[in-house]
Amino acid sequence: MAYKVLALKWRPRAFSEMVGQENVLRALTHALDSGRIHHAFLFTGTRGVGKTTVARILAKSLNCEQGITARPCCVCAACKEIEEGRFVDLIEVDAASRTKVEETRELLENVQYTPTFGRYKVYLIDEVHMFSKSSFNAILKTLEEPPPHVKFLLATTDPQKLPVTILSRCLQFNLRSLPLPIIRDRMVYILEAEGIPFEDTALRELARGADGSMRDGLSLLDQAIAYGGGKVMTEDVYAMLGTLSWDVVYALLEGLAAGDASVLMTTVGTLAERTPDWNALLGDMVGLLQRIALAQFVPEAVDDHVGDRERILALAKRMTVEEVQLHYQIALLGRRDLALAPDPRSGFEMVLLRMLAFRPLTEEGAEVRAGTRSAAPPHAPSASSQAAPVPAAPMSVVEPKRADPPTPMAVPAAPVSLSEVHWPTLVARLGLGGFNHQLAMHCSLQRVEENTLHLTLEKIHRSLLNKTREQYIEAAVQQEFGSNVRVAILVMGDVATATASATAVTPAQIQEIREQERMAAAQRSIARDPCVQALQQTFEATLVDGSIRPHDG
Repeated sequence: MAYKVLALKWRPRAFSEMVGQENVLRALTHALDSGRIHHAFLFTGTRGVGKTTVARILAKSLNCEQGITARPCCVCAACKEIEEGRFVDLIEVDAASRTKVEETRELLENVQYTPTFGRYKVYLIDEVHMFSKSSFNAILKTLEEPPPHVKFLLATTDPQKLPVTILSRCLQFNLRSLPLPIIRDRMVYILEAEGIPFEDTALRELARGADGSMRDGLSLLDQAIAYGGGKVMTEDVYAMLGTLSWDVVYALLEGLAAGDASVLMTTVGTLAERTPDWNALLGDMVGLLQRIALAQFVPEAVDDHVGDRERILALAKRMTVEEVQLHYQIALLGRRDLALAPDPRSGFEMVLLRMLAFRPLTEEGAEVRAGTRSAAPPHAPSASSQAAPVPAAPMSVVEPKRADPPTPMAVPAAPVSLSEVHWPTLVARLGLGGFNHQLAMHCSLQRVEENTLHLTLEKIHRSLLNKTREQYIEAAVQQEFGSNVRVAILVMGDVATATASATAVTPAQIQEIREQERMAAAQRSIARDPCVQALQQTFEATLVDGSIRPHDG
């Protein structure tokens, strides 16, 4: 007796034997049980997810000798003949090989005749999107108003190619790609029934290679059984698929967590002997980094369908949340740029070295080192950081130390004491950035009282003020004068500043005055330029207001 492949031997014979696709099976079951059966069904989805199988079971349910039911008996003559593909009233058509309009018209010539043996004459048209435009037009009228004894079952992997006129006349059911655990469990069921020994890790790799298709998964399982001589072992599956063990990917991530470049390069050298797919290896790293990030924020959401949950949780504790996010982004960009590298291996090595070179900063401005993990998510600063937050850049580059640049001549030395503070000069020394700098620029020093700088802010700029920015400015001032110095910012117009003098000049006002002076000097310089004067006299030219800009060089 000829060997029957697993995908055909274990093809579901009833809805109850199908795994996954509950959304489709529920709708069809209710329709059959209630007798509300449409005349045209369209099943869509990627290859190997059960479109044709569902259509054949539906044809069996419509023609079972026990009556129309969602649970066909599978023992009557009609059920057996449909399973064997010889039921005269089930007309199966492969649209990819019958695209001509003449063939479609020939197919529809017998639509008006009643079924020969069954209850319904069923037309099962697979890959219906391959029909030509003329073929769709030929079937359109029949599809809209078929005889009561005819049912159309259409299947396609590309519903976008179907005309809207066809789609509007069908009930459409989308069959989804099957998740890895469902494919793996089905393989376990089949192998146990067949009495074939297997290893669980091998089935996980086969299910991952199936990419959501049950038929592809069972075809790979057939191949693995043949490759392993009647057994499905992990090492055989890795060799057959040309993939690498997940231990290799974990070794790379553990090397990153330790910040050990020598371990990483040694691992890459060992991998190169097996000529791996470097792009796929980066993809595996991206997948694990996503699960590590999930474990850091929602540990209970990490699944264990590949048996590595504990390793994921361990890595999540060794790496900071910032490191994981940065590594994830670098790996994604590395996959995109891998084709531009001199060769795939060097491109992969460069991605790993980039992950080591770029490190996030802690709130104190120090580089995050491997083995340390933030005690809280990035948006939840600790109590110590709330007391004296210091601005920090999002990341730093590990580079050789350089000599400190000389202090600009325009900025004088720091004042000796608080009583000598000149606020505009001090703001230039604080090194603030962004909104923190804008807030300091629009403040003026009202008075110095004990160890507190009392600053005032014009009411028009009060949107710049919040507690966090005030703390940033205070922390920067403390670096100049010591940790016992405090900064208090009050908005002019409030009760607390009702008696405050409004004559103090802010750094922003001083800067604006200087810019105006520079602009006026630039305009005078242009007006005195001999070339400009010659152009004005010769061509009666005029200087356009606002077109002159001071030269910053």
